[in-house]
Amino acid sequence: MLFIRNAVTLHKIPRMKVLLVNTSESTGGAAIAAKRLMNALDHSGIQAKMLVLHKTSSDNRVIAIPDTWKKKFFFLWERFIIWINNCFSRKNLFTISIANAGFNITTLPEFQEADIIHLHWVNQGFLSLKGLQKILESGKPVVWTMHDMWPCTGICHHARTCTNYQTECTQCQYLNCNHKTKDLSTSTFKKKNELLRKHQVQFITCSKWLHQLASKSALFKGQNITAIPNPIDVNCFCPQSQKEARERLGLPLNKNLILFGAVKPTDKRKGIDYMVEACQILKDRHPELTQECGIVIIGNQSNEIASLFPIQSYCLDYISDIERIIDVYNAVDTYVTPSLEENLPNTIMEAMTCGVPCVGFDIGGIPEMISHLENGYVAKYRNAQDFADGIVWVLEKRRRNTLGKLARQKAENEYCEEQIAGKYANIYHQLILNK
Repeated sequence: MLFIRNAVTLHKIPRMKVLLVNTSESTGGAAIAAKRLMNALDHSGIQAKMLVLHKTSSDNRVIAIPDTWKKKFFFLWERFIIWINNCFSRKNLFTISIANAGFNITTLPEFQEADIIHLHWVNQGFLSLKGLQKILESGKPVVWTMHDMWPCTGICHHARTCTNYQTECTQCQYLNCNHKTKDLSTSTFKKKNELLRKHQVQFITCSKWLHQLASKSALFKGQNITAIPNPIDVNCFCPQSQKEARERLGLPLNKNLILFGAVKPTDKRKGIDYMVEACQILKDRHPELTQECGIVIIGNQSNEIASLFPIQSYCLDYISDIERIIDVYNAVDTYVTPSLEENLPNTIMEAMTCGVPCVGFDIGGIPEMISHLENGYVAKYRNAQDFADGIVWVLEKRRRNTLGKLARQKAENEYCEEQIAGKYANIYHQLILNK
């Protein structure tokens, strides 16, 4: 039996089975968040499994779609249709999704035995709109955690300044052929609208920011939307000896180290241009500070971008090992993310849980995570000067230890597994009762 406590009463419910559905097991923020939720649910007494298109581990709780030719075909077919409708341009080829091809998962035994179907990021040839229709028509309660805006727009994952999704998507900014009044975004929007008018889905947004945007979507009229952040294991990600972490990684012991992740530095949405500019400002206006600083760059292309920075750089390859990732966070004095598009970054959550104060732009869910001038610094959007000021503010020795403790405290209070699993369990329970 499982006991779920909310603000009013204590629920005693039978052990339920939840099937989490995500395109990948480990690649991308949504995959990491979904797997962490599976672990959190397991620890709370809920039997959770994960259905994926691409499996990378030996975890027997993770089930992969059989390795058939359809995986690659569905992926390529969707890109081909987008390419045609984009006037044969590859620009924004992966910025949008149309879900025109995918698998029918309702025939799988894992689907049939589940009490709750919990969707996450299901694009790029995993689930089609027809596949989603079959899921909704199965009669099983469906929860859908949004890791970007795609469920509430026609085809885009991030609408940016566009508000068409609030009425009806048309003349999509991501299509070169946007001179047409009705384009691919319009037809996909209508298909989604027809689907959601007939069925009820419990939508979850990882941030309050995304909740506000989703609530304005014409697609979500009459749908339930709740904001619940992603979970993290605060016992795994935790503060450790900075000196020992640096020694294990071969990093200098006498430097103020700034961590910057650059898995794909060519992606301008990650804001590398602002990071480089901020570092130049630091060197010009705080030469003594920068002599004591170093930038730890983590990512597959870290060596390629190190020369862009006017401050001493220390390059680390992409790291997948959890213990080594925790070492990286504990080795640095601050983690910075100049990203221009974010929902609720796992990296900020990980850093804060390790007691590392963060600097980020005022965008997406970042201001919900970083409490400005309390446990970190939220810089004005696209403002390299303010970003540099934030780094200086965090690195002041008299503030650093206090900031780290407050960052850790917020992570424990808002993102711990037990709390997040409890919120989801209450939602699952209510859906089953109302079935």
